[in-house]
Amino acid sequence: MIRVFIVDDHVIVRQGLRRILEEADGIEVTGEAANGVEALKKINTLDWDVMLLDISMPEKGGDDTLRQLLNEKKDAKVLILSMYSEDQYAVRLMKAGAWGYLTKDVAPEQLVVAIRQVMSGKKYIGPTLAELMLMEINSDREKPLHESLSDREYQVLKLLGSGKKVSEIAAALSLSVKTISTYRAHILEKMKLKNNAELIYYVIQNGLLQ
Repeated sequence: MIRVFIVDDHVIVRQGLRRILEEADGIEVTGEAANGVEALKKINTLDWDVMLLDISMPEKGGDDTLRQLLNEKKDAKVLILSMYSEDQYAVRLMKAGAWGYLTKDVAPEQLVVAIRQVMSGKKYIGPTLAELMLMEINSDREKPLHESLSDREYQVLKLLGSGKKVSEIAAALSLSVKTISTYRAHILEKMKLKNNAELIYYVIQNGLLQ
Protein backbone atom coordinates (compact mmCIF):
# COMPACT_ATOMS: atom_id res chain seq x y z
CA MET A 1 0.00 0.00 0.00
CA ILE A 2 1.36 3.42 -0.99
CA ARG A 3 0.72 6.00 1.73
CA VAL A 4 0.25 9.55 0.45
CA PHE A 5 0.52 12.84 2.37
CA ILE A 6 -1.33 15.74 0.69
CA VAL A 7 -0.15 19.31 1.28
CA ASP A 8 -2.37 22.00 -0.27
CA ASP A 9 -4.04 25.09 1.16
CA HIS A 10 -7.40 24.48 -0.53
CA VAL A 11 -9.74 22.10 1.26
CA ILE A 12 -11.66 21.28 -1.91
CA VAL A 13 -8.42 20.31 -3.67
CA ARG A 14 -7.38 18.03 -0.82
CA GLN A 15 -10.81 16.40 -0.80
CA GLY A 16 -10.71 15.88 -4.56
CA LEU A 17 -7.23 14.37 -4.45
CA ARG A 18 -8.22 12.09 -1.57
CA ARG A 19 -11.21 10.84 -3.54
CA ILE A 20 -9.12 10.16 -6.66
CA LEU A 21 -6.34 8.37 -4.79
CA GLU A 22 -8.52 6.25 -2.57
CA GLU A 23 -10.34 4.94 -5.64
CA ALA A 24 -7.00 3.68 -7.00
CA ASP A 25 -5.78 0.22 -6.05
CA GLY A 26 -2.97 0.12 -3.52
CA ILE A 27 -3.02 3.81 -2.53
CA GLU A 28 -4.30 5.43 0.64
CA VAL A 29 -4.15 8.98 1.99
CA THR A 30 -2.66 8.97 5.48
CA GLY A 31 -2.36 12.69 6.11
CA GLU A 32 -3.16 16.23 5.03
CA ALA A 33 -1.75 19.70 5.71
CA ALA A 34 -2.90 23.17 4.65
CA ASN A 35 0.55 24.76 4.40
CA GLY A 36 4.26 24.10 4.74
CA VAL A 37 4.44 24.92 8.44
CA GLU A 38 1.76 22.36 9.25
CA ALA A 39 3.31 19.80 6.92
CA LEU A 40 6.75 20.06 8.53
CA LYS A 41 5.19 19.57 11.96
CA LYS A 42 3.56 16.35 10.77
CA ILE A 43 6.32 14.71 8.73
CA ASN A 44 7.61 12.65 11.64
CA THR A 45 4.23 11.88 13.20
CA LEU A 46 2.50 10.46 10.13
CA ASP A 47 3.23 7.30 8.16
CA TRP A 48 3.70 8.33 4.54
CA ASP A 49 5.65 7.26 1.47
CA VAL A 50 4.96 10.02 -1.07
CA MET A 51 4.09 13.67 -0.45
CA LEU A 52 1.95 15.61 -2.92
CA LEU A 53 3.11 19.19 -2.44
CA ASP A 54 1.58 22.42 -3.75
CA ILE A 55 3.80 25.43 -4.51
CA SER A 56 1.72 28.48 -3.61
CA MET A 57 0.57 28.33 0.02
CA PRO A 58 0.32 30.81 2.91
CA GLU A 59 2.88 30.94 5.75
CA LYS A 60 5.40 28.70 3.99
CA GLY A 61 5.31 27.90 0.28
CA GLY A 62 6.12 24.61 -1.36
CA ASP A 63 9.63 25.55 -2.47
CA ASP A 64 10.76 26.44 1.06
CA THR A 65 8.91 23.43 2.47
CA LEU A 66 10.66 21.08 0.05
CA ARG A 67 14.12 22.33 0.98
CA GLN A 68 13.50 22.19 4.72
CA LEU A 69 11.89 18.77 4.44
CA LEU A 70 14.85 17.35 2.54
CA ASN A 71 17.23 18.76 5.14
CA GLU A 72 15.45 16.59 7.70
CA LYS A 73 14.53 13.60 5.52
CA LYS A 74 17.01 13.36 2.64
CA ASP A 75 15.30 10.37 1.02
CA ALA A 76 11.77 11.82 1.15
CA LYS A 77 9.79 11.30 -2.06
CA VAL A 78 8.04 14.57 -2.92
CA LEU A 79 5.87 14.97 -6.01
CA ILE A 80 5.00 18.56 -6.86
CA LEU A 81 1.38 19.14 -7.91
CA SER A 82 0.94 22.79 -8.86
CA MET A 83 -1.23 25.26 -10.73
CA TYR A 84 1.94 26.69 -12.30
CA SER A 85 3.13 25.42 -15.68
CA GLU A 86 6.38 23.47 -15.87
CA ASP A 87 8.38 26.37 -17.28
CA GLN A 88 7.77 28.42 -14.15
CA TYR A 89 9.13 26.21 -11.36
CA ALA A 90 9.67 22.62 -12.47
CA VAL A 91 13.38 22.62 -13.31
CA ARG A 92 14.26 24.57 -10.15
CA LEU A 93 12.31 22.19 -7.94
CA MET A 94 13.67 19.07 -9.60
CA LYS A 95 17.17 20.44 -8.99
CA ALA A 96 16.19 21.06 -5.37
CA GLY A 97 15.26 17.41 -4.92
CA ALA A 98 11.64 16.93 -6.01
CA TRP A 99 10.87 13.53 -7.54
CA GLY A 100 8.44 14.87 -10.13
CA TYR A 101 6.29 17.78 -11.21
CA LEU A 102 2.67 17.75 -12.35
CA THR A 103 0.23 20.54 -13.09
CA LYS A 104 -3.23 20.42 -11.51
CA ASP A 105 -4.94 19.95 -14.86
CA VAL A 106 -3.33 16.51 -15.21
CA ALA A 107 -5.64 13.53 -15.73
CA PRO A 108 -6.32 11.54 -12.53
CA GLU A 109 -4.89 8.42 -14.14
CA GLN A 110 -1.60 10.19 -14.81
CA LEU A 111 -1.39 11.35 -11.21
CA VAL A 112 -1.73 7.76 -10.06
CA VAL A 113 0.94 6.66 -12.56
CA ALA A 114 3.29 9.37 -11.27
CA ILE A 115 2.81 8.35 -7.64
CA ARG A 116 3.48 4.69 -8.42
CA GLN A 117 6.55 5.57 -10.47
CA VAL A 118 7.98 7.74 -7.68
CA MET A 119 7.26 5.02 -5.14
CA SER A 120 9.20 2.55 -7.31
CA GLY A 121 12.25 4.76 -6.97
CA LYS A 122 12.09 6.51 -10.35
CA LYS A 123 11.74 10.25 -10.97
CA TYR A 124 8.58 11.25 -12.82
CA ILE A 125 9.38 13.49 -15.78
CA GLY A 126 6.65 14.31 -18.29
CA PRO A 127 7.34 15.35 -21.91
CA THR A 128 7.28 19.11 -21.23
CA LEU A 129 9.58 18.85 -18.24
CA ALA A 130 11.92 16.52 -20.14
CA GLU A 131 12.28 19.12 -22.88
CA LEU A 132 12.94 21.88 -20.35
CA MET A 133 15.62 19.83 -18.61
CA LEU A 134 17.32 19.01 -21.91
CA MET A 135 17.41 22.72 -22.66
CA GLU A 136 18.83 23.36 -19.21
CA ILE A 137 21.80 21.05 -19.71
CA ASN A 138 22.56 22.41 -23.16
CA SER A 139 25.67 24.45 -22.42
CA ASP A 140 25.38 26.35 -25.68
CA ARG A 141 22.02 27.80 -24.73
CA GLU A 142 22.05 31.45 -23.73
CA LYS A 143 20.24 31.51 -20.42
CA PRO A 144 17.65 34.21 -19.65
CA LEU A 145 18.74 36.74 -17.05
CA HIS A 146 16.20 35.54 -14.48
CA GLU A 147 17.89 32.12 -14.32
CA SER A 148 20.79 33.73 -12.49
CA LEU A 149 18.51 34.46 -9.53
CA SER A 150 18.18 32.39 -6.39
CA ASP A 151 14.82 30.70 -5.77
CA ARG A 152 13.75 33.40 -3.31
CA GLU A 153 14.87 36.18 -5.64
CA TYR A 154 12.91 34.57 -8.46
CA GLN A 155 9.84 34.44 -6.24
CA VAL A 156 10.21 38.13 -5.36
CA LEU A 157 10.82 38.98 -9.03
CA LYS A 158 7.48 37.48 -10.02
CA LEU A 159 5.65 39.25 -7.23
CA LEU A 160 7.21 42.59 -8.14
CA GLY A 161 6.42 41.90 -11.77
CA SER A 162 2.76 41.35 -10.89
CA GLY A 163 2.65 44.89 -9.52
CA LYS A 164 2.78 44.13 -5.80
CA LYS A 165 4.41 46.65 -3.47
CA VAL A 166 7.42 45.77 -1.32
CA SER A 167 5.27 45.95 1.82
CA GLU A 168 2.69 43.57 0.31
CA ILE A 169 5.38 41.09 -0.66
CA ALA A 170 6.93 41.28 2.81
CA ALA A 171 3.57 40.46 4.38
CA ALA A 172 2.88 37.62 1.93
CA LEU A 173 6.27 35.97 2.54
CA SER A 174 6.44 36.75 6.28
CA LEU A 175 9.66 38.72 5.79
CA SER A 176 10.63 42.28 6.69
CA VAL A 177 10.26 45.18 4.27
CA LYS A 178 14.03 45.71 4.56
CA THR A 179 14.70 42.11 3.48
CA ILE A 180 12.42 42.39 0.45
CA SER A 181 14.04 45.71 -0.48
CA THR A 182 17.43 43.99 -0.36
CA TYR A 183 16.15 41.20 -2.61
CA ARG A 184 14.80 43.82 -5.01
CA ALA A 185 18.19 45.55 -5.16
CA HIS A 186 19.97 42.24 -5.84
CA ILE A 187 17.47 41.37 -8.57
CA LEU A 188 17.90 44.70 -10.35
CA GLU A 189 21.69 44.39 -10.15
CA LYS A 190 21.85 40.79 -11.39
CA MET A 191 19.43 41.44 -14.24
CA LYS A 192 20.91 44.81 -15.19
CA LEU A 193 17.57 46.57 -14.76
CA LYS A 194 17.19 50.16 -13.59
CA ASN A 195 13.80 50.27 -11.92
CA ASN A 196 10.49 48.52 -11.28
CA ALA A 197 9.07 49.59 -14.63
CA GLU A 198 11.83 47.73 -16.49
CA LEU A 199 11.41 44.78 -14.14
CA ILE A 200 7.66 44.55 -14.77
CA TYR A 201 8.23 44.80 -18.52
CA TYR A 202 10.80 41.97 -18.38
CA VAL A 203 8.47 39.71 -16.38
CA ILE A 204 5.59 40.26 -18.80
CA GLN A 205 7.72 39.89 -21.94
CA ASN A 206 9.19 36.62 -20.69
CA GLY A 207 5.84 35.17 -19.69
CA LEU A 208 6.78 34.70 -16.03
CA LEU A 209 3.33 35.52 -14.72
CA GLN A 210 0.83 32.66 -14.47
